[in-house]
Amino acid sequence: MARRAGIAALLAGATALSSIAWADSVPSFNLYGLPGLIDMPDANMAPDATLALTYGRIGTANRGSLSFQIMPRMIGTFRYTGIGDFDHPASVDGVYYDRSFDLRFQILTESNWRPSVVVGLQDFIGTGIYSGEYIVATKTLYPGLQVTGGLGWGRLASNGGFGGFGERSQEVLGTGGQPTTDRWFRGDIAPFGGISWSPNKRLTYKIEYSSDAYDTESERADFEQNSPINLGLDYHFDGGTQLSLYLAHGTTLGAQVTLPMNPKTLGVPGGIESAPSPVKPRQPADVNDLGWASDLATAEASTEARLAKSLERDNLELQGFRLEPRRATLRLRNDKYGAPAQAIGRAARSMSRVLPASVEEFVIIPSQNGMPTSTVTMRRSDIEALENEAATDMLARTRFGEATSANTPPMTLDSYPRFRWSLAPYYAYSTFDPEGPLRLDLGASLRGTYEITPNIVLSGSVNKKIFGNLDDISREDESKLPRVRTDYGEFARESDPSIPRLTLGFYGKLAPELYGRLTLGYLEPMYAGASTEVLWKPADSRFALGAEVNYVERRDFDMLFGVQGNETTDPVSGITRSFPHVNGHVSAYYDFGQGYNAQLDVGRYIAGDSGATLTVTREFVNGWRIGAFATKTDVSSEDFGEGSFDKGLFITIPVAIGTGEPSRADSTITLRSVQRDGGAKLNIDDRLYERIRENHEPDVAASWGRFWR
Repeated sequence: MARRAGIAALLAGATALSSIAWADSVPSFNLYGLPGLIDMPDANMAPDATLALTYGRIGTANRGSLSFQIMPRMIGTFRYTGIGDFDHPASVDGVYYDRSFDLRFQILTESNWRPSVVVGLQDFIGTGIYSGEYIVATKTLYPGLQVTGGLGWGRLASNGGFGGFGERSQEVLGTGGQPTTDRWFRGDIAPFGGISWSPNKRLTYKIEYSSDAYDTESERADFEQNSPINLGLDYHFDGGTQLSLYLAHGTTLGAQVTLPMNPKTLGVPGGIESAPSPVKPRQPADVNDLGWASDLATAEASTEARLAKSLERDNLELQGFRLEPRRATLRLRNDKYGAPAQAIGRAARSMSRVLPASVEEFVIIPSQNGMPTSTVTMRRSDIEALENEAATDMLARTRFGEATSANTPPMTLDSYPRFRWSLAPYYAYSTFDPEGPLRLDLGASLRGTYEITPNIVLSGSVNKKIFGNLDDISREDESKLPRVRTDYGEFARESDPSIPRLTLGFYGKLAPELYGRLTLGYLEPMYAGASTEVLWKPADSRFALGAEVNYVERRDFDMLFGVQGNETTDPVSGITRSFPHVNGHVSAYYDFGQGYNAQLDVGRYIAGDSGATLTVTREFVNGWRIGAFATKTDVSSEDFGEGSFDKGLFITIPVAIGTGEPSRADSTITLRSVQRDGGAKLNIDDRLYERIRENHEPDVAASWGRFWR
């Protein structure tokens, strides 16, 4: 389904992509979007966290791939291919569109005497057109000169194969999307290999012997393989872009462009913001002067006013304050800095400049939607002594704890209610529809937020399309389920202008470690109703539990104020189906450290099906996030339809990467292999976990490098 996002984040990502300094260790990428020769894989791995976009054409096939180096020894790839002149019932105007996923694992790294060895699964979730497995080894004989040899199965054993283990089906799966475990490493085996030579950092020459006979294309498309020998030339530009030219199969010309980047090495966003105020050291003679505390109430009011003004210069907000002779507690709201440690560090500097000299202990309580999330406790003498030292020295002396009603000052509500608005561009998109693999709308979005209190927030947006082609969606696949998502074409055609969201949110800390949310209104573009959530998340824990219950009504196609009830009619079969008003999940979250996070949701989905969603994410200190999700419910693959089950990838791009200014804004792009009705969840934009955990110890510590910025 099309989703709204910020164009600024995309521009920021493009800016980062075009300006990175790329290491010479990035390998060449092959036509499958993986480190490799031409058609064949090799045993190289990209630098950890490399994200590579490739687009190439060979014969009548166009291949686009997104690859991610998940960890140093594992890389995953999503591929989208259009094969021209392909004889298949699902072809559109003679083009057959295919989606597939790859995984490869490095068993051995290269040493002085040992080659790198990799085992890979190609198209292990898909239709099977590109299905194959391999074991491959690569050895560097001389700087720039590598030799590769391997054994392939499936498609990679269709040329020169010999008998292997078991039988292997060559059937093209109609719906795709199913793990083809019954084919892995079965059937014939064939050798392949090649040589690559890089005389300098710009050029790489390749020659390979291919074990792929292109049988499927020869049978179903206008294709002929005259030779198993392929030749290739890669040219590497500054910034990492790779341009490749190929002579394959004896007579076929091919070309490819690869755009690699690495979120891990892009640096922490921001950098052109104004410098923070310096720490103001105390005079030793003033440390024990408590004369000011004889009228504590007056001193507290005066100090609070001066501290609020000092924080305002750093775009931070004082939401509560308590002053004691030796301790000061600040309830802090941060709407500016993507790195929570930067907000905490600037607040600590302001406190050092404003508070009476006898105050030794600073307690800063980050607040989210009026909910105190944690306590960050520091000694003032450490702040004074370590200002010019490494941030880790300060982290070692900082304590994190739970924010409770007893240790949290009451909220200051003098500036509420308040209203904020913005007018910004938006985009909405649809991907991988065979009749139009990419559709896009661009327009303007008027957004507003009315904060009655920090805990009660009315927010919404109005979108007006300027141009685009989402309303051209005409594909009407038959669904065996209520059409809870596959009617997105109707919404796109009838909703201009539209109100994507209009909600009233209530937020509160229900007990120590327990948070709550209630959201009412037009929850997302397709559904209105009520959503309630509770989250248990200790401040110092990597583990959290949550539960969400939703009551929904389907909105009118014009995306304004009406609802149409929870019945849908399939345009192909004419069958009317209803779906329940209530859905929801229980969720478990775990932070494995080093940026790896997992989330498991179990419950009922919008269409009434029950099952579970597993989401795995890799996050970076600079705000980039790359992840994958898969949902399996009690709906069979046949009833689910094309794709067999819901799955996809997502990339979150922080706006601050491109602008240089600190910002909490970002945009998430979700790439589903296909949008169907099974496993569909509400697109709620104010769920608690991400909002709460960013101010807890694991996340704050991860961004601590910006404490002194």
